[in-house]
This record gives sequence, structure tokens and C-alpha cells, in this order.
Amino acid sequence: MIGAPAIVALSALRSGAGLVTLAVPETIQPFAVTLCPCATSIPLPETSTGQIDPLPARQLLKHQGLLDAEGDGNPPDVLIIGPGVGLGSTEYAKQFWELINSFRNGPLVPAVIDADALNLIRRSSSESRAGWDNQYHFRTVITPHPGELARMHGVTTREIQADREGYAARTAREMSSQRQEADYTVVVVLKGANTVVTDGSSIYTNRTGNPGMATGGSGDVLAGMIGALIGQGMSTLDAAIAGANLHGLAGDIAAKKVGQVSLIATDIIDALPQTFMKKNPASRSKRRTVKK
Repeated sequence: MIGAPAIVALSALRSGAGLVTLAVPETIQPFAVTLCPCATSIPLPETSTGQIDPLPARQLLKHQGLLDAEGDGNPPDVLIIGPGVGLGSTEYAKQFWELINSFRNGPLVPAVIDADALNLIRRSSSESRAGWDNQYHFRTVITPHPGELARMHGVTTREIQADREGYAARTAREMSSQRQEADYTVVVVLKGANTVVTDGSSIYTNRTGNPGMATGGSGDVLAGMIGALIGQGMSTLDAAIAGANLHGLAGDIAAKKVGQVSLIATDIIDALPQTFMKKNPASRSKRRTVKK
């Protein structure tokens, strides 16, 4: 998809990121950059179906120093992966996640994992393991909607919605269980009304936002915002909490201008400058601590 990565880039730039690079399949690269002319770009090798080809893409990114923290390496401050990626076979899913992990396990790049990157987690897993719970996840935020989290757990969306806090906290704990260090604590942002943000220990329930934000691309805006905040030095938990709150606040500001019925994702981006000028936006989030 062309629009999704462009929306991520636009929202990241509007959220304070100084430099954003779009790394997308070479066929769509000119069009994605047209939608976000303030971003730089890298055309990636693609498969016959037009998706990122993980193995040659990894070689290209390594050649450019983006996967090497040593010497002349210049890895990104944060990686946002998933919007617009598309699905594939089990083998493709495994290769794609190897590409993601080459950033996270090599130069230790923080990551915001969203959309189809989350759907590919399930496809990359074996029958006996969930796949996503036996990896090291360095400074990782995942931002699933209920359907994506349901696929990760092999349950129904209704089950997730019936216990949003429980499933979000369980996911964070299971993804963090392989390495007991602060930098390997995963943060889960379960999107929807009253977005839940948790590291498995503390749970934050966001109170900003409105039904008009249930529109295509809104989640891409959130991913870009959280990534930009991490890139500016915030912890993954603080970035996720602030990002969810500011995202909802921007949606509320936009809804006052265009109404909830007509609200689209780019309206949220347009409202970000006014949103960031407001003081103490996090005061409308509710925090609780839960037992593991």
C-alpha cells in the first residue's frame, strides 16, 4: 500500500522527528514520496507481487550502513514497521521477521511494530509456539487493533474485547519473558475506544479521542507519533502513553473542525501542531498498577 507508509511519515514529521526515511518497494517509492515530500526515501527490492523482498532488502540496507552500529554505520534512531506491508506465505513471514530483527538484534534499534507486521508474526510461528513470545524484543512497542491481537493469540476479536486489559498485559509479559531486562520490556498499545497501554505491570487507559477516529489510516498516524517520540529520547512506555493521549486529543481537535462523520486520518495529522502546543496532555490518562 502507498498511503499507509506516507501517513506514518507525515505524522512522525509533525510529531517532532527531524528526519524520516521511507523504505518501501521500489515500484511505489516515487508515489509514496509524492504524498510525503518532506521525507527522504530508500527504494527496496521487491517480490513479484510488489512486496518488500526481505533477503535482498537486508543486503541493501546493510550496504548503506543502516544495520551496522560499528565504524561508519548509521542505523536509525527508531524503526516503524508494518503499515501497508501486506501478507505472505509462512516462509515470507519468517524472512520478513528476520529483516525486522536484523535492526533490533544487531544495532539495537527501538521498534514500533504495527499492522501487517503483527499479522506476519502469527504466520512465522510454528504450530507448537506462538512465535512472537520466544524472541528478544529490544525496546519494542506493538500497536495492534483487537483483530490483530486476536490473531496473535488464536482467539476471537470478541474475546479480546471482553478482556482488553487482561489480554494486553498478558501479551506484554509473554513478549518480555525471554529476557528480564528493562530494555527488553515490551509495551502493548491495544487500540480502540479507551486505548489500553501497558508494559505488563502498569496499565494506562487513554481518555481522549472520539468515534470519528475509527477511520482508515488513524492507526498509522498513531504509529508515526509513537515512533517520533521514541526517536526524541522518550522511553517506550512514556512514548506510547503520550502518543495515545496526543493522538486522541488531535482527533478531538480535528472533530471540532470537520465533525466526527467527515473525520479522516489526514485531519488528525493537520491537528497535530495545535495539539503539541497544548500543555500537560497526559493529564487525561488513567493509570493503574496490576499484579503479574
